[in-house]
Amino acid sequence: MKKQKIHKYIYDILKYIGENPEREGLKETPKRVEKMYREFTEGYNQDTEKIIRGAILHVDYDEMVLLKDIEYYSLCEHHLLPFFGVAHIAYIPKGKVIGVSKLARIVDIYSRRLQIQEKMTMEIAKFLMEKLKPYGVGVVIEGIHTCMMVRGVKKAKPKLVTSAMLGLFRKDQRTRNEFLSLIGHSRLPDFSI
Repeated sequence: MKKQKIHKYIYDILKYIGENPEREGLKETPKRVEKMYREFTEGYNQDTEKIIRGAILHVDYDEMVLLKDIEYYSLCEHHLLPFFGVAHIAYIPKGKVIGVSKLARIVDIYSRRLQIQEKMTMEIAKFLMEKLKPYGVGVVIEGIHTCMMVRGVKKAKPKLVTSAMLGLFRKDQRTRNEFLSLIGHSRLPDFSI
């Protein structure tokens, strides 16, 4: 029932902008758009607790763990246009580590919601801080925002970089610098035309 309502709304939008929703190229567009939004917002239907269950391991390790260049795709909550890029996550364990693939899944869960990059960055950091109770967590996210590229100021080059530093990453400049230097060579692909 929900899908059919959404299809109708998209159909009506196509009519509103002056298109013929019945023409060959647009007949399936309401279904495709509904499916796209479902994919972009699947994070609302995923349980973070379930994702990490059984993935936290007790180990005697207290050096930095870093996973960088985690690709993500999200939707800007202001215009419902995509933004995308890479996330870098580091933490210093206090007796517990998490399976490395779970870090990427956590990024997926939070990015597959209507978002602003600043909020997503902090949500990821706080989640890891709460669940792992490490000495510290650092998250840096780089993003290209199509809402800036195709509308408004129409700038294709700017990249937004956000960070969340908790625990030692906030308190100890050396820890922060080590993290930032380790991700310093990371680059987003050049999407400019």
